[in-house]
Amino acid sequence: MLKGFIMRVTRMIGATRKFLAVASLHVHRFMRRIHPAKLIFAGYAFYMALGWAILCLPVSQSVPVVPLDNLFTAVSAVSTTGLVTVDPGTSYTFLGELVILLLIQAGGIGYMTLGSFVMMATAQHLSPLRERLARTAFTLPEDVSVGSFIRTVVIYTLVIELVGACLLYLQFAASGVDNAVWSSIFHSVSAFCTAGFSLNPNSLENFRGDVGVNATISALSILGAMGFLIAWDVWRGLTRRSFALSFTSKVILKLTGAFLLVGAAVIFVSEPGIAALPSGERLLASFFQTMTTTTTVGFNTHPISTLTPAVIVLLFFLMAIGASPSGTGGGLKTTTFAAMIGLVRSTVRRRPEITFFNRVIAPARLQLAMASSAYFVMLMTPAFFLLCLTEPGKDFEALLFEAISAIGTVGLSMGITGSLSDFGKLTVILLMFAGRVGILTFGIALASKDEEAGKREQEDLLV
Repeated sequence: MLKGFIMRVTRMIGATRKFLAVASLHVHRFMRRIHPAKLIFAGYAFYMALGWAILCLPVSQSVPVVPLDNLFTAVSAVSTTGLVTVDPGTSYTFLGELVILLLIQAGGIGYMTLGSFVMMATAQHLSPLRERLARTAFTLPEDVSVGSFIRTVVIYTLVIELVGACLLYLQFAASGVDNAVWSSIFHSVSAFCTAGFSLNPNSLENFRGDVGVNATISALSILGAMGFLIAWDVWRGLTRRSFALSFTSKVILKLTGAFLLVGAAVIFVSEPGIAALPSGERLLASFFQTMTTTTTVGFNTHPISTLTPAVIVLLFFLMAIGASPSGTGGGLKTTTFAAMIGLVRSTVRRRPEITFFNRVIAPARLQLAMASSAYFVMLMTPAFFLLCLTEPGKDFEALLFEAISAIGTVGLSMGITGSLSDFGKLTVILLMFAGRVGILTFGIALASKDEEAGKREQEDLLV
């Protein structure tokens, strides 16, 4: 009798293993047929849903938080936006704050990156599916090894965040910040991942004149926003005899530097609220406000609602362009802006090739830049219209700022996020989600495959 029971159990185990093997094979084949953009879309959605579920647990909350606000927080964390409808520092327990931090980390360096890193540590190689996902998510050139790139990303991230946390701890402890160890870790990760989440109700306004905090947060944010490709490029250059940056890295460095310098100068000269500060503090506030929009980190040391319309328009521009590809920031990306500038210049000068910095831009990359820019406008326009429709009592300027901040995953606000209606919050959630997965990736994930491609006749359209 016992022998028969053991045989039945053995057969059941064998059948189960065979079923799982066949099921795994079918799932793998199914996933290989799906566009990587759709898998990235689904992966981020899963992490947001998981974070939402945990934040809804009473053990995660210091005070009762409604489910929609928990969803808003989870999406804002994974998208590394930083817009909040409730104060994270007072609304959530340590567990809730830890969940937010983990969501920020997963969203900042890509949810598939850590999984791929673990896989490489055990199997020493990546599956073709994971390679496709990573190459799509980070917009990697074909000559970059995905495996080596992911190792560099993870090590680079952890080292930079650790150094940043140590520096912030020294400054927070000296300033008498409560729970300085946890606060320094939280703000270091939040800064590098350009999330802008803060445990302080007024962000970093208490540190407006603190050179150490401003410098550390700025360095973390810039390193994260410029992109992992920069770190990869520099690392390859340092480990080889000849040091030569790629064209992409040169464009990112030059444009990021230009935006930071010009933006800081404009704010320094034209913002009366900042002009009233002492000269050193005025310079810090001007640079930090430019940095926080250019990198899309979303921290602030000066109240956004007090800024003049001219400075707000400048911030519109910087938030829309955003950070750089393969980095932790959002927005259209500096390289997209470069491609569009090249297109306009070449069209005006009637040149057949699209150039930027005297280098020809590949047609495929130009097409991606144009599609991203167009989809940005196509998504922003109806979303902004919905906000105007559902929030009739709020200023036009504040609503536009909120929409651009959400889709650019910036996280700055003119103070209206917490008072949005439920429909307004859902609209902002959609914008943050689209901003995280990437404007064009979001569109590809929602679109169906065109089966008629290549079968239609060409026509001339006057423009």
